[in-house]
Amino acid sequence: MTQAPARPRRTRLPLRYLLPAVLLVVVSVMMLLRGYVHSEFLADHRVRPPAATDAVPEKVLTGGPVLDARGSEPVSYRVPDHKIVLTFDDGPDPEWTPKILDKLAQYDAHAVFFVTGTMTSRYPDLVRRMVDEGHEVGLHTFNHPDLSYQSSSRIHRELAQSQLALAGAAGVHTSLFRPPYSSTADALDNKSWPVTREIAKRGYITAFIDTDSEDWARPGVDEIVRRSTPEPGKGAIVLMHDSGGNRSQTVAALDRMLPQFEAQGYQFPRLTEALGAPSPHTAVRGVDLWKSRAFVAAVGVSDNVIGVLIVSLVVAGVLVLGRFVLMIALSSVHVRRVRRRRPGRGEPEAAAGRGPPVTEPVTVIVPAYNERECIANTVLSLAASDHPVEVIVIDDGSTDGTPEIVEALGLPGVRVLRQANSGKSVALNTGLRHATFEIVVMMDGDTVFEPSTVRELVQPFADPRVGAVAGNAKVGNRRKLIGAWQHIEYVMGFNLDRRMYDVLRCMPTIPGAVGAFRRTALQRVGGMSDDTLAEDTDVTMALHRDGWHIVYAERARAWTEAPETVKQLWSQRYRWSYGTMQAIWKHRRAVLDRGPSGRFGRVGLPLVTMFTVIAPMLAPLIDVFLVYGLVFGPAMRTLEAWLVVLLVQGACAAYAFRLDGERLTPLLTLPLQQLMYRQLMYVVLMQSWITALTGGRLGWQKLRRTGLLNSAPGAHAMSAHDPRTGGVTGAREKSTVG
Repeated sequence: MTQAPARPRRTRLPLRYLLPAVLLVVVSVMMLLRGYVHSEFLADHRVRPPAATDAVPEKVLTGGPVLDARGSEPVSYRVPDHKIVLTFDDGPDPEWTPKILDKLAQYDAHAVFFVTGTMTSRYPDLVRRMVDEGHEVGLHTFNHPDLSYQSSSRIHRELAQSQLALAGAAGVHTSLFRPPYSSTADALDNKSWPVTREIAKRGYITAFIDTDSEDWARPGVDEIVRRSTPEPGKGAIVLMHDSGGNRSQTVAALDRMLPQFEAQGYQFPRLTEALGAPSPHTAVRGVDLWKSRAFVAAVGVSDNVIGVLIVSLVVAGVLVLGRFVLMIALSSVHVRRVRRRRPGRGEPEAAAGRGPPVTEPVTVIVPAYNERECIANTVLSLAASDHPVEVIVIDDGSTDGTPEIVEALGLPGVRVLRQANSGKSVALNTGLRHATFEIVVMMDGDTVFEPSTVRELVQPFADPRVGAVAGNAKVGNRRKLIGAWQHIEYVMGFNLDRRMYDVLRCMPTIPGAVGAFRRTALQRVGGMSDDTLAEDTDVTMALHRDGWHIVYAERARAWTEAPETVKQLWSQRYRWSYGTMQAIWKHRRAVLDRGPSGRFGRVGLPLVTMFTVIAPMLAPLIDVFLVYGLVFGPAMRTLEAWLVVLLVQGACAAYAFRLDGERLTPLLTLPLQQLMYRQLMYVVLMQSWITALTGGRLGWQKLRRTGLLNSAPGAHAMSAHDPRTGGVTGAREKSTVG
């Protein structure tokens, strides 16, 4: 029997990639929609000057303010005597329209509100109130452009979108229309008349005015009343405004006009009521109604979303600037402390105020899994240490000959322990059980130490309160752009942070690349835990909660090979960010504890959460609003604000580089880093959030190394390991602890 060919497997986009992409699309659509209804783009504010009138029929120019040009011959109408039709343009406005409606209700008067589509979609409840209280609503276009400049398709869109907003707000369409920038009928000219005819063909009656209050200029209540007053006994359409600025004078004028005109025998009817015509409103039902409501709802959502994003942007700005201020201020405190303790260059810190120098041997634990390219350089750098060490390499089930490479070096004081592949935390605990000495240094298998690194790293242990020490991890492969960006991040984002946290006594992480521990302290907290993917952060927090001091040794430099591709960087930072979230959640109860645990919970955990989880999540909003502002908003003001933030970051980075004795050249790539690298970190953090919220588990992710770091910069040259033979040539002899 012939077997049917296997159906090709459908490739599905993982949720961790799909959700950020969908979120980006949704935010972009919301920003575009909000920008459109706020007239931030596609708005045309040009106003055409008066033109000739010879193409306009004379009876139109001399006729009444209400023009019905739907038939073959235009017909004009006037408001009957002793009737005043109050009209309000440009609304609704959330502050002034309700007050005007209240005045009209107080005096039992009606009016016509010529609303714009943008304001209607933003404040639908006010339009619904207008209709419910018996007022008439007319269209005033969507974005308020001068239609004489617009194409036929743009005119159609202005009308259709306005009707869409009106139906979504009040469930009706209207046949009343007033062009923006219009006045009396005799102001029609050769440019505006064709537009009026086209609008009439679409079924609209155009309402011009008899008297203009000019309330938009705020000439004073008396003047508004005077300009609104028609000839004695004559009917009129009066133009006023309920939006576009401060309308307090308009409200006050109504409070005077309505009783005054009523005493003179005037009535305040709706326009069609005054003309004896049927209502301009027609009910919208079915699919059209739901489409309209969906549009208005989407506008409301976009306003709320952007409002939240703006608040988030402010929060991000405060967090970013606050972090910079804290880092610079507390780092300067840290530097002064260190310098007071180190009066002589090269003198160990312990010898300058913390007790006698630490000279006893230490154990260096190197967990390794398939580190063929790097492990020889790592071990050779330890062999060159100027502090007595024993080295334990824990092979975690490597399949590339890593343990054989270490054994082939034949270095005294170096042991290899093998175990089945069990993960980094298990490997570290294995090394801890076999360690000979009380002080244990831990490092990664892709890192090289300077000769003085171990010595500098262990000096703070002269203080018996110190349970762990964080070293200064530096990027060795920084020649490529992605390496330069990580170099900036390490110097500024990690090491400057550690100075700050050192002063605050809430160091969140001992870097896996270079850290030292008191074995007694580790044993008290149960060793390295595999509860999280960030075992270094987890154990550091556990030590804080157990009452140990954790400090930063800036001179204990370690050179690590950073990821060289976006994929590798993504994998590494995904594990870091997710593991940090796990550690924060694991130790969350410290917030309620007493003593050292409570102090860390109420100081350290909030800072780590704000600066490591929340701020990086919100920081890309700075760039999102930069792009939006450059395209749709005040470009120069937006660019200036972004540059101010960039200058603050640059100043902070330059300060960090100076403290670390680094050249400032890589900072030339800082603007590009902010535009590209930060977005990658944002997506990684988003992916971590998704994994956390969906309960996913993330396994250990091994990065591919190149073995470019033969030795630490400035150290004596060491021969490179030849991966083809497993041999070493010219290894420098060094006395180590056997």
